[in-house]
Amino acid sequence: MIIIGEKINGSIPAVADAIAKRDSEFIKNRARVQAEAGATFIDCCASVPEAEEVETLKWMIDCIQEATDLPISVDSPSPDVLVQAYKFCKRPGLFNSVSGERDKIDKIFPEMAKPENKGWQVIALLSDDTGIPKCAADRLRVFDKIMAKAKEYGISPDRIHIDPLVEMLCTSENGIETNTEVISTVREKYPTIHITAAISNISFNLPVRKMINLGFTVLAMNAGLDSAILDPTNRDMIGLIYATEALLGLDDYCMEYIGAYREGLFGPVK
Repeated sequence: MIIIGEKINGSIPAVADAIAKRDSEFIKNRARVQAEAGATFIDCCASVPEAEEVETLKWMIDCIQEATDLPISVDSPSPDVLVQAYKFCKRPGLFNSVSGERDKIDKIFPEMAKPENKGWQVIALLSDDTGIPKCAADRLRVFDKIMAKAKEYGISPDRIHIDPLVEMLCTSENGIETNTEVISTVREKYPTIHITAAISNISFNLPVRKMINLGFTVLAMNAGLDSAILDPTNRDMIGLIYATEALLGLDDYCMEYIGAYREGLFGPVK
């Protein structure tokens, strides 16, 4: 499982306070603990007004890169900010994100198509100018348009993380049926593509949220999810991911599961 560590995001009050105070040690520590917990990427989201965003992201990215060599998921709703901020990264990372809205793809995909940026990947949300489609068929139509653009710019499927857009379970009419249909169809069409999700979105406004998050993760992985935006220091979630991969036959002889346990990534706190 590709794990995109979510703990450096300005929408989190403690992170917003650290950004305001330019508390570099706080940001470095958050990067360090996520790296030690097994994250694949460190997400970096400023959540400040766009006029301040590039400068803030530069400071945050510099802090993260002082603490870990892990690639960074540069996170902003503005493609103009992403086009500037990704250049502060010392190694290829992840654009977070594009979608079918307006001209986002036509600003990010040309950057990814540059020969020097072949290592960069991207999260692509299945929304467009009408918002988040309500049914799987409409989300898959957005998906087809995104993949047509990817082909136009020469972006291979294995550089793309499709986000089916997980919504709150408590307001859903069909549970996670829409998500599992989208995930399984995308996986069937493009076996090498990545499929990601912000796991905790599913449980908003529900009690004991972690139970819903854990259950959703198993079902989504069974449908084809192989990437997730989550807290890598959540030992229960990490243990469940390794266990699910083993149960799905993705871990020969359970060697990854055993290795992660021995490294202390999950299980009883030592």
